[in-house]
Amino acid sequence: MQSRSSNGGSRMIKFGTGGWRAIIGDEFTKKNVQILTAALCTMMHDEGVIEEGICIGYDRRFLSKEASKWVAEVCVGAKVPCMVLDKEAPTPLIMHTVRNLKLPYGLAITASHNPALYNGIKIFTEGGRDASKEVTDEVEKYINKVCCSNIPIIPYKDAVSRKLVNEINPFNEYIDSIISLVDVDAIKDKGLKIALDPMYGVSRTSLQTLLLTARCDVEVIHDRHDTLFGGRLPSPTLQTLSALSRFVVESGCDIGLATDGDADRIGVIDNKGKFLHPNKLLVLLYYYLLKYRGWKGPAVRNNSTTHLLDCIAESFDEYCYEVPVGFKHISSKMEETNALIGGESSGGMTVRGHIPGKDGIYAAMLLVEMEARTGKKLSQIYDEITTQYGEVRMYDADVTMTSTDKKHLMNLLFDKKAVPDFPYEVEKISYLDGCKVYFNNGGWVICRFSGTEPLLRICAEMPDKMQAKNCVETWVSFLNL
Repeated sequence: MQSRSSNGGSRMIKFGTGGWRAIIGDEFTKKNVQILTAALCTMMHDEGVIEEGICIGYDRRFLSKEASKWVAEVCVGAKVPCMVLDKEAPTPLIMHTVRNLKLPYGLAITASHNPALYNGIKIFTEGGRDASKEVTDEVEKYINKVCCSNIPIIPYKDAVSRKLVNEINPFNEYIDSIISLVDVDAIKDKGLKIALDPMYGVSRTSLQTLLLTARCDVEVIHDRHDTLFGGRLPSPTLQTLSALSRFVVESGCDIGLATDGDADRIGVIDNKGKFLHPNKLLVLLYYYLLKYRGWKGPAVRNNSTTHLLDCIAESFDEYCYEVPVGFKHISSKMEETNALIGGESSGGMTVRGHIPGKDGIYAAMLLVEMEARTGKKLSQIYDEITTQYGEVRMYDADVTMTSTDKKHLMNLLFDKKAVPDFPYEVEKISYLDGCKVYFNNGGWVICRFSGTEPLLRICAEMPDKMQAKNCVETWVSFLNL
């Protein structure tokens, strides 16, 4: 056994809404990965759960595979039984493994949709859940305790040869679990042509296997291993999916599916090449499950996600719960209320009966099932929804922040509680997560700090797009940004 000094650096390890993320070579270093792992292992010792072990997975980012080995070396050095996925894997597959093996903890080496210069670690807890703030706060406390200690490690190859690390491949169990939840026969009958864009991430094998099992004709773009993600942000948005949009139209596909870097978020292009915003996808799924599948249950959304969900819930005698940003809050409220669906406007969503975290792969298969079972295109079903509930429009803006900017704005927004004068009648103001202003016409605007990037996010939803844009611009002008 070897020891590695871990003096210093620990103060830089701070968890946000999506785990710990940092710039590679700056804060994401081997030393900090070891410190974080040592802290978690000590916590597991104190909780009396070390014998149950931990599983570790990784995505395609630069240093992800290497970091999974750094984590494993510290785990076995701390006498924590360690299972490492033997291939790069989607984050939801790792979460499913934690749940399926009934493990107390799991880790994914990923920075999800962040730019290529980032990497990070997501922590999952029992049942395959995103670690709550209480858990990550506790890990940070343990980090402060181990930062000046020597961290025992066992080199990865030695640990494998001594069977202290068990390399596993849970791919089939994950795929089979989704097949059991989706109407594969209905999809087979339609012979759909699907375009798939994994955005150089880790979803290709899983999604392609599922789609081929359902006898879809699958065309794949952007599937090579590229740690720079083709020079674009690995997040499925209107701006990043232009190539998929063209491909769908030129190839005559029924639908285009995309996932972010670690496959927990989804993006969709319809048969006409139009990008369907994640808000629409969440609304479509909830409406489909209630009306066409006949399921029951409330919905959960964060406070930056469309209120159209609330209208649908009310019409089916259900309720839509609002929570802070961060999927851990959605998962927790879903468990508390036995909700049918939970999601966020950034493309993360989950459905009751699957893992409690977001899964872009499962969501994609449900959307394909929706087209197959209804015989309607997604855009047609959305038109059906807006005919009943009315249309809403969203507009947003992100502003890059320095630490000085953030301190000033936090004082203005949350200490002084300063709010601009909007040209719409205000119903109420909430500080649940950021500053959200609700208007009497059913619209809203929120101003909040990102939990994963140095950004101030401003988003509005109104009956008219110009009204939504006006709300955002009013905030930007008021804050002098």
